[in-house]
Parts: sequence; C-alpha cells; structure tokens
Amino acid sequence: MPSLLLRNARIGLGGPIRNVLISDGRITEVTTEVPAVEPAVESVDVAGGTLLPGLWDSHVHMLQWAQMRRRVDVSGARTAREAVELVVPHDGFTIGYGFRDGLWPDAPHKSLLEAAAPGRPVVLLSNDLHTGWFSPAALASIGRGEHETGVLREHECYEAMAALPLPPERELDRWVAEATTAAAARGVVGVLDFEFADNVTDWSRRVAEQRIDVRVACSIPKDRLEEAVKRGLRTGEPVAGSGGLLEVGPVKIFVDGSLNTRTAYCDDPYPGTGARGLLETPPEELASTMGLAWAHGLRPAVHAIGDLATSIALDAFEQVGCPGRIEHAQLLRPGDFARFARPGLVAGVQPAHAPDDREVAELHWPGRTGRAFAYAGLLAAGATLELGSDAPVAPLDPWDGLAAAVARTDDERAPWHPEQAIPLPDALAAAARGRRGIRAGDPADLVITAGDPAEADPAALGGVEVLGTLLGGRWTYRQHG
Repeated sequence: MPSLLLRNARIGLGGPIRNVLISDGRITEVTTEVPAVEPAVESVDVAGGTLLPGLWDSHVHMLQWAQMRRRVDVSGARTAREAVELVVPHDGFTIGYGFRDGLWPDAPHKSLLEAAAPGRPVVLLSNDLHTGWFSPAALASIGRGEHETGVLREHECYEAMAALPLPPERELDRWVAEATTAAAARGVVGVLDFEFADNVTDWSRRVAEQRIDVRVACSIPKDRLEEAVKRGLRTGEPVAGSGGLLEVGPVKIFVDGSLNTRTAYCDDPYPGTGARGLLETPPEELASTMGLAWAHGLRPAVHAIGDLATSIALDAFEQVGCPGRIEHAQLLRPGDFARFARPGLVAGVQPAHAPDDREVAELHWPGRTGRAFAYAGLLAAGATLELGSDAPVAPLDPWDGLAAAVARTDDERAPWHPEQAIPLPDALAAAARGRRGIRAGDPADLVITAGDPAEADPAALGGVEVLGTLLGGRWTYRQHG
C-alpha cells in the first residue's frame, strides 16, 4: 500500500500542528519535522485541518438505510391523514418511511390508505422500524389480505417487511455500497450492522463485488445463532476473504420493543392504559440464549429500551458472566446505572434519539425523563459508551449524534435535560470505539475536519465539515482531489 504524508495537521481537539506519516495502513510517525520520504509518497498539506480517529456508527441497519434513501419521507406528518397525503402523489407500489404515531390525534388504518389510493399497494414504515402500516393491496401482496387494521407491530411488522418484493440482489448491493461511500464522506470508518439477515454472507458478497468504504462488524440475529455456531463464527474474528474489512459481530437478542410503538417494557404502565409494554424474551430464555452464544465465543447484544427490560438484561449479564452489549438503554432504573460498569459491557446508545423523542418520552414516560437517554449518568457510573444512529431511525451521520450528545438539542428548542450532556472528548471517543488521540502505531482509520470541533457551538456540531476520511491509509473520501 502506498505511503501518505499529512502535513500541517492539527492533532486532536485543540492539539498542536504536526506532520503524520502513514505506511502499511498504520500511523508510523507523528513529528514536528517534515520526514524525508520517497518521491512516490503522496504528500498532502492539511493546512491546519484537525486529524481525529475515524468514527464508527455502532448501530445501523444497513440494507434498510440504503433502501430508505430511496423511499418517500413521511417523517413530517403530524397526523395519520397527513402521512397518507404525502404518499398519494407517487405511483405504483409505494413505500414511505419515518412516521411517528406516538403523538398523532388519529390512528393509522388500512382504510385511510385505501380511500386515498384505491387498489394501490402502499406501505408506511415507522421511524423506529417497529410498526408497518399496509394498504389492503399491500397486505394481499404478502398473503395477509384479511388483516383487520393493516397496522403491524414488532415481529409481525418485521415478517411483513421481509416478505415484500425486493429489487434484484445486485441492485440492493449497489445501493448498500453507495451508502457506505456516503457514510465515509461524514468521517465514518466502520459500522456495526444489525440487519435482520445473514450479514456475514451478505457482506462477504458485497466486499467481493463492490467497493465498500467502511469496515463492518456483522451481527448475527438470534434466529441464526445455531447456524453461526455450526459455522464456527466467533465475535471479533475477521471474516475470511474480506481483506480485513469484515469481522464477526455479536448476536442480537430482543427483550422489548420501542418507545414510539409503546412496546418498550417498563416498570410503570403507559398513561391511560394498563400496559407496561412487550416482553419479547423472558428472563430464563434470555439467559439461556446468551449462555449458548457465549459458550461458542459469540457475545450477545441485547436490545433493551424500557427500564424493566434493561434491568432484565443486566440481570442476565450478571447471571451468565459474559461480556457484550446492551443496545439503546433509553430508560433506566436509578439503581441500575452502576451495574453498567461491569467489565466487558458496552452500552450502545443513540444520542440523536433524545431530541427526536423528547416529546413522546414526556408523554409516555411522565416524571421519569430525567433518567431517559441519560448519557452523563452512565459515564459518571463508569459505563463504556459506544455511539450509533440506529439508521434508518436517525441518519447515518455521526456528527448528528455527537451534536445531540453534547448539546441535548438539535434545533431551536432549549436543551432537554442538559444535566445529561456529555463532554465532546468523551463523545468523540464513544464514536470512535474508544480511541482517543493520534499516536504512532495506531490504525490509519482517520477523519480530517476543516476546523477544530472543540471550537464549534455544540449544537452546530452536526454541520462539521469533513475534508477527508482514511480507511487503513486509503482515501475513502476527499473533499478536493
């Protein structure tokens, strides 16, 4: 691999100006002097741009994100009828994305879609991916024509979405590859993909046939655990033939649903109902599944959003005694913060959800939002955080999440529970798989920003200008040239 010299780079937040030599995919020298290099070595004057460890999005659904980039955006709909009006102008089999019905005054129903677009197959997917809203024709296309409401939640939704006709595999792979290139343009060097699929096989095919501009940790859905065990897959190991781009990820297990769907499993019932949410995996089954995975070198990643669900997940980690991840951890019991400090446990959190969901959280978790999306509380308790977007729930743009983590807002609204804001250096480390600083010997997975992010208004971090991204010393994005 050709060597690269970055001249006049600011080393980290508020850091000094240095010259950085990269060879064989790693940083080999950080110096005040310009090293003597061979004429063939590429030399780039960064002109004071800030050099940072490359960013990871540690929770994405990559195929769904790639498809969402081509779907009808209904995220601005304030009612079910408004969502319908947004998809009506489109032709043919129409898929919309992004609705949030947690605050709607009216309810989605297949009859609304049928009245507006008679006989046309239309599907709307909620922002949190847990609810699908189908027209009668769309229901008929997947053999569910007798469904009473056309509103499918949780596993029923996942199964229905998986049954929809897809474009050819090669076209989908191209869309995914394009999405990795777009992510690289925002400084992303890696993703943890929680797609509900055989991710090791799918990504191996993509790496062989497409230009892929990020590293990928390939998760394993719970229903593919036995298959993964038979294949000898182990979390953290490289995937053969991937050129170092792929590694085996954790096994994804659901304890509960989501806030917007009111299926997050909570200690307190949702207002106006006796329901506390949905328990997807009972405690005994959760511990058994985690134990099976860990016995074969596979770490669990446990989806838990409500405070009762998160406590159940923590109980299971203590019972099994394994490392792993708790994904989301949006609402926590006061006594559970300290339990996240156990060695080997990562809290995979999505800060962009806090400003997105603040109103629905206040409505459905009244009096408890001081311990919701509580990142400062987790850090103070000794937890290890890794940031993600949950794309397509939020855009695959780490700066969007960084802004929300540091500012606790993303628009003109005042910061929401500002006591839960975290410092930028900690947020950046959580977005870089724990990497802090630029040191000789580190992998040359790097991002260069036009200015020093430490000098930006925290709420403006989402607009940070990326000059370039390097993956193992290879340019995956360069603003000029």
